[in-house]
This record gives sequence, C-alpha cells and structure tokens, in this order.
Amino acid sequence: MAETVTPTVGDTPAPASTRRERSGWYFYDWAMSAFSTTVITVFLGPFLTTVTELAAGCELGADTCSGYVYPLGIKVAAGSYFPYLVSLSVFLTVFVLPIIGAIADRSAHKKRLLAAAAFTGAGATIGMLFVTGDRYLLGGVLFMVANIAFGAGVVVYNSFLPQLGGPDDRDGISSRGWALGYLGGGVLLALNLVAVSMLGEEGNHHRTLDLARWSIVSAGVWWAVFTLVPLRWLREHPTAAALAGGNPVTDGFRQLGRTLREIKAYPLTLFFLLAFLVYNDGIQTVIALASQYGTEELKLGQTTLIITILLVQFLAFGGALLLGALAKRIGAWKTVLISLVLWTGVILGAFRLPAEAPLPFMILGAAIGLVLGGSQALSRSLFSQLIPAGKEGEYYGFYEISDKGTSWLGPLAFGIVFQLTNSYRVGLVSLLIFFVVGFLLLLAVPIRRAIVAAGNTPPRVL
Repeated sequence: MAETVTPTVGDTPAPASTRRERSGWYFYDWAMSAFSTTVITVFLGPFLTTVTELAAGCELGADTCSGYVYPLGIKVAAGSYFPYLVSLSVFLTVFVLPIIGAIADRSAHKKRLLAAAAFTGAGATIGMLFVTGDRYLLGGVLFMVANIAFGAGVVVYNSFLPQLGGPDDRDGISSRGWALGYLGGGVLLALNLVAVSMLGEEGNHHRTLDLARWSIVSAGVWWAVFTLVPLRWLREHPTAAALAGGNPVTDGFRQLGRTLREIKAYPLTLFFLLAFLVYNDGIQTVIALASQYGTEELKLGQTTLIITILLVQFLAFGGALLLGALAKRIGAWKTVLISLVLWTGVILGAFRLPAEAPLPFMILGAAIGLVLGGSQALSRSLFSQLIPAGKEGEYYGFYEISDKGTSWLGPLAFGIVFQLTNSYRVGLVSLLIFFVVGFLLLLAVPIRRAIVAAGNTPPRVL
C-alpha cells in the first residue's frame, strides 16, 4: 500500500498525497534541470554568441570580434547580445510570474498550466536546431520564450509543494526534489560533454558549433519527455476559489490585484522574502561568476572548469539530502542559517585559492555543491510555511522573482569593486556582504510567529 502524507492547508485537511504523486513532483525537477545546466550554464551563451558574431561579419573561430548586429535597428556589440537577452528575459519575467501564479491558484487544472509552460519551453529549446548560419534573431527569440516558460513552469511546480505534505514533511519533500534535479541535470550534461569530447575535432569550429546546437536540443527533448511523468502521476488539488468556478485568467488578474493590496498584512512573510533576496543574490552571483573567476584570476583551463561543474552537480544531489536530513533534526530555519555560515567560508576559501592549481579549485567546487542544493531546497520549503492558504501560486511567483528577477545586484557589486580595484579576488570578497546581511535578516525573522501569522500550523521543529 502506498505511503500517504496528509497536509493541512490552514485549518482544512487537504487530500492526502501518495508516494507516487510525490515521485511525479520530484521528476519535474529532473526534467527541467537539464535546461539550467546543459543550456544556460554551459552551451547556450557561447553558441548564441558565435552565431551573433557570424551575423556581425566575424570569422568563425576568430579570437576577437568587434562587429555589431542591429536587432530592431538597435546597435548591439556581438559579444553583448546574449547578456542583454538574459537581462531582458529577467525583466519580462518580473511581470509574467505573479500573473502565472495567480492563474494557477484560480485554476482547477494546474497540471495543464504545467504542461503548457514545460512544452512551450522545451519546444523553444528544441527549435534551436534551426538556429544555423547567422540566425541570431531566431536564437534570441527562442531563448526568451524558453527562459520565461522555464520560470513559469517553476512557479506552477512549486505551488504543488504545500499540497504534497504537512508542515513537518515539506523540508524532506523539497530536498528530495532539488536533489533529483541536480542529478538529472548532471547526467545529461555529462552525456553531452562525453559526446562533445568524442565527436569534436581540434580546430573544426563548424563541428564544435553543431555539437553545441545538438546538446542544446537534447535538453529540450529531455525536458519534454520527462515532464510526462509528473503529468501522469501528479493529482489536482484545486483550491476553494478554483472549485467556485469562473474564468481562471480574468479571476486570476483580479486576485493578483487584491493580493498586491493585501500583502502588507503579512509583513513577516515579506521580511523573509527580503532576507532570501539578499542571500540568494550572493548564491546566484557565485554560481554565475565562478567560471570567470577560474579562468581570469586563477588561469585554469576549460577541462578543469567542466570537471568542477560536474562535481557541483552531483555533490549538490547529496548536499540537498544531507541538509534535508539535518533540517529534520534541528529545523529548516536553523539549517539555512548554518548554510549561510558555510557559504561565507566558501567565499573566504575562494579568496585564498592559488592560481594555476586545479585541485584546490575542484575541492572548493565540491564544497559549493554540498551546501548549494540544501540552502536552496530548504529556503523553498520554509517559504511554503509562510504562504496564506489558497495563494501558493501567487506567492511562489513573488518568490521566483526574488530568486531570478533581482540577481543583478551581486554581479553589479562585483563589477563595481573590480572596476575600482582591478582585482577579481577583492570583487569576490565583496559578496560576503550578501551572506552576512542575509544571515542577519533571516536571523531576525520570528519564524514561528510568521508561520502562525500566515494562518498555518508551524512544524514541530524549526
């Protein structure tokens, strides 16, 4: 007989979730993480930049390119095209995600929303197969669609979490989902890197470009195929508002307006979001700039960076489970605070790394992997305790904005410090402020009182 967990939403028991249903939820993390690792982390930036350089008239494989492209008549340096796309997609995401969350809360068919987001994103990713020659505009549009759809899918996916387990179960559920995501993303990335290594030819830039394109496409296929598992195994848990009927789109917009007016009634939830915004920005900046720090400051080769990326992926699987087990003993709030202390140690360790020494860099990558998955997974489950009943989608829309939409603060601080000091090491140390301030803000949240204020039952251990 399947193991069941009966969550409580406010004072009303929600339908019990089964092990099969929770496994289906975990598998969406396995499915979508391929986009994060294979596409965003490794292949898409260099691939789309090369296509843009070809459109700007540069030679394939040239060391430098000073050409320009003119999307919508705007003069853009070829090397700046992809970063600008990332910034634009993040900007649009800020507006899209709360709307998606509000619609999800008013819909009796959240799985359909999840399917729409996942298959739209996966389809756009597979569409990169047609980004050949100098089709940089097509590549840019497909990336924008895929990245926004990815964020929308995460919001709908996260909104299932409060309905899958009670207050004492969510840390473990969230940690297992995050762990499986890192494992899935790491497996596909490893397969693609093996394929690139075996099929690539030194100096054959056309072959390298083709292999990158097919690696990106493989992530879209992976995302689409494995999304079928949660769509089959998850069950709908419609809210009272959804069961009342009406048009989920128009009602969702109205509800979002009410929530934006009423959210000030939950100041402790907002205070937690502020703390998360600060320390998560530090985490996202470390992830984004680790490769640049390794190449520019430590003078490490591509092979070292690739091995380190894989180490982070696979050790984050174990790290998420390890910190999840710790949270079961001492509570998620305390465990996240401990993880921020560990992140501070990571920054100090990175500052002292010797140049041209691959092993210490890999060891640091291993440390990042162990603390990365747990700090993110437990922040997600902790936030689930602070959401008023029936508004999971909307609040996770705001959460995802805090996760992705404000991740320019850390890079900005890093860039300013580097410009003033011309030192990547000092720039990296400037990120300490995000972890220290984030720790102090999170420490100041009266977490049990915040959970009760949101109308929820606190877990036994916090």
